[in-house]
Amino acid sequence: MAKSTQKKPTAPGKTNKAEMLEYYRQMLLIRRFEEKAGQLYGMGLIAGFCHLYIGQEAVVTGMKAAIRDGDQMITGYRDHGHMLALGMEATGVMAELTGRVGGYSRGKGGSMHMFSVENNFYGGHGIVGAQVPLGTGLAFADKYKGDDSVSLTFFGDGAANQGQVYESFNMAKLWDLPVVFVIENNQYAMGTSIERSSSETHLYKRGASFGIPGEEVDGMDVLAVRDAGLRAVKRARAGKGPMILEMKTYRYRGHSMSDPAKYRTREEVNEVRQHHDPIDHAKARLLDEGWADEAALKSIDKEVRAIVADAADFAQGSPEPDASELLTDILAPGSV
Repeated sequence: MAKSTQKKPTAPGKTNKAEMLEYYRQMLLIRRFEEKAGQLYGMGLIAGFCHLYIGQEAVVTGMKAAIRDGDQMITGYRDHGHMLALGMEATGVMAELTGRVGGYSRGKGGSMHMFSVENNFYGGHGIVGAQVPLGTGLAFADKYKGDDSVSLTFFGDGAANQGQVYESFNMAKLWDLPVVFVIENNQYAMGTSIERSSSETHLYKRGASFGIPGEEVDGMDVLAVRDAGLRAVKRARAGKGPMILEMKTYRYRGHSMSDPAKYRTREEVNEVRQHHDPIDHAKARLLDEGWADEAALKSIDKEVRAIVADAADFAQGSPEPDASELLTDILAPGSV
């Protein structure tokens, strides 16, 4: 098994200048990328469904900081941020959004169905909750092979009510699989508040009947996410089985680009933006500690905007797939 090249995070509850700058930059990259994706969608350059991650950046950034090389990540259709957090190139992600051959799925997956074995990213899944048994299967493979890896399986508060989730919980605990179930509770699923759709709104308790411990986490605080992630991943890697982390987060945009989000007030969204924004929280920490000044942070923003602009240019310059691509990747090699 190859050793990780990643640096270990600092002690729980603590951080340093280099870490905080990296978390800030990563969250800002996701935010600016998603803003650009929204613009391209409005211009008609992105077709189909497109679910933006704006507001939830701390969840995947913090969880990425808690894992090491070889660990896997799988999620639902709100997946752009997860790919960027894993270090996948913004050019390839944006090209896939626009359906171009330069994309990670060669333009055939679009927003919801990107995949990269090389980066240990297993989707991007359009069916609500479908990734949960698959992520549990990844953990089964990890335990079977004895390679000491952990599967991070992300899903939302809406998917938390799907039947296959509980079948997965049962098998994960029965075999003490190394999987961390990360529930990104952004409060509204598609458009119904969790209070109206769930009899038990404390989603971290959903594994209790299976013997799976859970923890509620401030999903708008990247350090709180990272520290909870470290605890859960350490537990899984030690052979103690699955854990549920409920990330209390919030999305600023609608469920998808076609959702006007009229089920909540503008005042509610503005309150979260003004007082709980994950990027503003990281920025305040950097300024308060004297680790960066406004000029340095503006420089990071400029760098990030250039990366995103380059990704948009690359995507628009990359050709569309040839019609012959319709016949590729239908069957696994050697299956017939």
